[in-house]
Amino acid sequence: MPREWWRGGLALLLSALICVLVAVAAGGPGVLEQLAGQALGSRLEQAQRLAPGVVHSARFDPEEARIGAESDLGADLDGYAQAIENSTPRSLRGALVHDSTRVQLPTVRGAGAALSLVYASDAPGQEAYVAGRAPRARDEVVELAVSTRTRDALRLRIGQRVPLRAGALENVHAVGHVTGVFRAAGERRLWREQPLLARPLPGVAGARESAGALIVPRGAELLQNQAGAELTVHWNMRLALDGAGAARFVGERGERDFRRAMARHPLSARESTCRFGGYGGKSCVIGLHPATELETATELPAVFEEFLRRWRQATVVISFASASLLGVGLAAVVVTSLLVVRRRLPADRLLRARGASATGLALARAAWNAPAAALGFGAGCAVAGAVPGTSPAYGGGLAVAVLCWLLLPVLTWGAVRDRAVLRERAPGRAGRRLVAEAVVLLLAAGGVFALRARGIDGAAGAAGAGGAAGMSGADGADGATGVGGVPGGEGVAGALGPDPLLAAVPVLLGLAAVAVLVRCYPWPVRLAARWSGRGRGVVGLVALSRAAKEAPARGLALLVLVVTLAGAVFGGLVSGTLAEGRRSAAAWQVGADASFLGAGRDPDMAARLARARGVRETVAVRQLRVDPVSGTDGGRYGISSLIGVDAVKLREAAGSSAAARALRDAGLTGGDRGREIRVLASEGRAGDLLTFTRHGKEVRLRIAGPLPEGVERDPALGPVRGATEARQHLLLTDNRDLGSFAASEFEESALLLYGERLDAGALRSLVPRAAPGTATGELRIRTEEQAEADDDGLIAAVDTAHTACTALAVLLALLALVLELLLSAPARGRTAAYLRTLGLGGRATSALQLLQLLPMVLAALVGGVALGLALPALLGPALDLRVFTGGPTAPDRHVDALFTMALSAGLCVLVAVAVAVETWLGRRRGLGAVLRLGRTDD
Repeated sequence: MPREWWRGGLALLLSALICVLVAVAAGGPGVLEQLAGQALGSRLEQAQRLAPGVVHSARFDPEEARIGAESDLGADLDGYAQAIENSTPRSLRGALVHDSTRVQLPTVRGAGAALSLVYASDAPGQEAYVAGRAPRARDEVVELAVSTRTRDALRLRIGQRVPLRAGALENVHAVGHVTGVFRAAGERRLWREQPLLARPLPGVAGARESAGALIVPRGAELLQNQAGAELTVHWNMRLALDGAGAARFVGERGERDFRRAMARHPLSARESTCRFGGYGGKSCVIGLHPATELETATELPAVFEEFLRRWRQATVVISFASASLLGVGLAAVVVTSLLVVRRRLPADRLLRARGASATGLALARAAWNAPAAALGFGAGCAVAGAVPGTSPAYGGGLAVAVLCWLLLPVLTWGAVRDRAVLRERAPGRAGRRLVAEAVVLLLAAGGVFALRARGIDGAAGAAGAGGAAGMSGADGADGATGVGGVPGGEGVAGALGPDPLLAAVPVLLGLAAVAVLVRCYPWPVRLAARWSGRGRGVVGLVALSRAAKEAPARGLALLVLVVTLAGAVFGGLVSGTLAEGRRSAAAWQVGADASFLGAGRDPDMAARLARARGVRETVAVRQLRVDPVSGTDGGRYGISSLIGVDAVKLREAAGSSAAARALRDAGLTGGDRGREIRVLASEGRAGDLLTFTRHGKEVRLRIAGPLPEGVERDPALGPVRGATEARQHLLLTDNRDLGSFAASEFEESALLLYGERLDAGALRSLVPRAAPGTATGELRIRTEEQAEADDDGLIAAVDTAHTACTALAVLLALLALVLELLLSAPARGRTAAYLRTLGLGGRATSALQLLQLLPMVLAALVGGVALGLALPALLGPALDLRVFTGGPTAPDRHVDALFTMALSAGLCVLVAVAVAVETWLGRRRGLGAVLRLGRTDD
């Protein structure tokens, strides 16, 4: 009965392991596809959270009177919106939808304020009104609706007549009629994109208060006809993709379809709204209004390309995790098969003695294992197919199942042929072992070298070529559809399939680490055994001697532990690095608690921000693009960024600023001291002269000293440096030395805002998120940037995939370790039995077994942790974490020490529990059950 139980239990265990591995191999690509789709959908949603994804705009003139012609501008704008939405390419139909139509007039004077009148098709309904009603079309009166805050600030009331006079919109002489007051509450996009509608803003330096009001298209027409002005209408579109819909565009063919659709949509929208368009003129019409062709602005293609770059890096981490999982699972299958072989070995040897061939016994074992393999394959495919919205890769699952099925007959053939699998290797086999280890080391080195040389560009090359083809074919038909009308159905599977090189490198590195450990760790163990032999006890001598002798036989257990620990440490390292790197990148992008890019283009807004609630200090940072030459030999210095900062203010606002400290130490905070501009340079000697030409005049730069280390990574310089491509050199000076330059000459300028209690809502009400294509300043708030970083769907997908693979790999590793301990338990039991006959006690027996396993555990810990920490350096350009985080340089590595210590402690506890159980079983087992007369195999 026990023998049948063992055989049935091992068969079920093999079937369960095959089920797990088949489920991972067959369902992994589908799950990865889902994660990619969810991450892409999250990124697109994040990019459109505060601004529309696609903006179509047209400029139109006042209406032209035509005999017998009547027009309703509101209906005409709705017709345009419907035509634009109907022109959506087939692959984006139902996902790229019309969100709102907006017409914003230049400001007019009314009610003692500068009124910004806006028509918005997504204005709140009657349920949002606390008094009155929404505006309606009237011939001679412009009906207005204001928010409760605007009503209170301007002291308006329902029914009040408001004279509207010329402001930015000239020649206006109309009457406004307040018909409704609404409550601007909730997270409606309209309030974020048009904050003046929600609450007014106080004037700056004697200027009028600014407020907003809702109107209808007829009111806009009335004012436009009076002013004879040109207005602009915006049709805002949003791309709403769920996880399944976004997953269609992750593969090679899907990427091509997305690029083609985004390139085709503006052309289709233009053709559907104006068939006789021309370049530059108003050859189209919106009702009775002459209008230009549609102009389209969108940042979605750039967001998509950025996501693809980051996703290709994410596949490196996920591929390592899945490859480690499959490697550990196969090792568990090998150990289980060895247990089966050992249980059947006496009977197989007897059959061999009776004339059976090794091949016949191997075939018999294959037939015995076939039902378990078939059951595991079927169960694994069922598990993979149960994941909703995915298409399992049954071919990969079948390959894994066949490999697991063949392991048992191969091991059986080797065991009954020359007893090489379960026994110590003969001295004559040392040469083969050396050759095998050398091959493993060469393969690992070759794999790392190939991966570093190729990076991830080789894997992504086909996708890039496909994308180029898609863009070039933008004028043709819409994106081709895959199987079942799903765009990119074939490309997704191809792009998300496993990369053989990425999958092989972690296992090869694990084998190389094991080969080195097996050769190295017996030496200190033998020294420790000699040292312990000088004492009176025999436990240390025997345990350590056997541990050193059995080191080659522990290769499989070492492989399991090293690969698992390396993968876990590598994942913790990547997660910690990404978390800290995103925080550092957010600080670099903002530069302070908040920053306003484009301060030189909009000084009035910069002044308002400086007076906003909670702002304590402000610092101006400006950047020039210069191409200087040497003042001595005329040699070209290289394109450089000349950055000026208010060093004194920056020192007061951010005492830790490396840029402010460098300027102070160099004595460059006193302003202009002559015709030369003194700078700190990233390259050059103190005293060198550089010159460049400006407006026909020579500008002289004198290098006062080298740029200290850390200045280039100073967050205060991030907003202006991040706005342009990296330059060859960096030149730093005080802003007062750049006083002769006009604001328009600066390539980029930023106003840094410091304050512990900044009111992000008040700042955002001053500067809403700009829609694509608008040339307004950009406000960045650190809390918003950090919130977006924490809500990064791609990093969440990487963490989810790596955590799941690591958890499953740890469970399989523990199972493999337990099975390996069972496999080697008889040898340890015989050793303990010999010593028990010589009078060894129970506690000494436990110490003996613990000391015998301790060197292997310590070697596995050292090798696994070292390999996990070294993986980022070994991968080199194949793993660029800066793609995830941004920032000026690659993020500093942060090791998850707690997670690593927890894994190490768990492994030690497992070994201690295994030793305790084995000692307990040994006490219950009689010596006759272990020792056999005439055995010489120990």
